[in-house]
Amino acid sequence: MQLSAAPYEERLTAPRSWWLISFLVGVSMALILLPFGTLPMLGGLAGGTAAAAVVASSYGSPRIRVVGGSLIAGEAKIPVTALGEAEILDPEEARAWRTYKADTRAFLLLRAYIPTALKVEVTDPDDPTPYLYLSTREPERLAEALEAARGAAS
Repeated sequence: MQLSAAPYEERLTAPRSWWLISFLVGVSMALILLPFGTLPMLGGLAGGTAAAAVVASSYGSPRIRVVGGSLIAGEAKIPVTALGEAEILDPEEARAWRTYKADTRAFLLLRAYIPTALKVEVTDPDDPTPYLYLSTREPERLAEALEAARGAAS
């Protein structure tokens, strides 16, 4: 497996407020179980917090990687040779592309808590996906890594 010239990896972690919300879910469970005694209340606090944290972590932590001539975004794996131009989207443009400019056939790795994104054109004629919309905190670095991987694959 050939490594790309500029490897890139990013984890789209959930915002800190989600962890506070996870704790508050645990507090809610504790209050619901309070009439049954102290032990069920503590179990509700621990169990509710843990369950909410698992949900927040699993939703809030997809990865975007450029490795071995491929772009891996969440569950999608696309060779960089099937990708075209990458367009860096500022917060306003990113909002437009995830709302009224969006194409229903596009692949979206969308996290609303990340304001910037990268839109990458798909050039494979056999793929009906017109573009990839990738929420990323570092769109410039991701675009550079894709360009470097495309250059290394050529």
